[in-house]
Amino acid sequence: MDQSSSEFKSKGGLKRIVSAFRYSMDGFRHAWVHEHAFRQELMVAVPAAVIALVLPISAFQKLALIAVLGLVLLVELINASIEAVVDRVSLERHPLSKAAKDLGSAAVALAITMAGATWAVVLYNRFF
Repeated sequence: MDQSSSEFKSKGGLKRIVSAFRYSMDGFRHAWVHEHAFRQELMVAVPAAVIALVLPISAFQKLALIAVLGLVLLVELINASIEAVVDRVSLERHPLSKAAKDLGSAAVALAITMAGATWAVVLYNRFF
């Protein structure tokens, strides 16, 4: 085996696709069980997505509203993975560990701000 390649690196084909799907479902399950922020954001995103679908707006606007909700969840998952890796490496307090976690949190805050701004603009343009 090539020294630069991980022994855990997947192969190709259908088996890889099935495995990738299973790993993704494991990740969602882990986020639901262990990540309070992910649960909170999902509890906002699901009803908001339903509201977006029934609003009298264009299909593109519906897509934008739902996409920014997905973006928040996506960034939260990445943030949770950063936190998990930092905690795996060491639980001791370190400035770089704090920076990694703070940067992940800032990314989530930015995604939430973008989602809020998108919703505000779409709703304002439609109803005011």
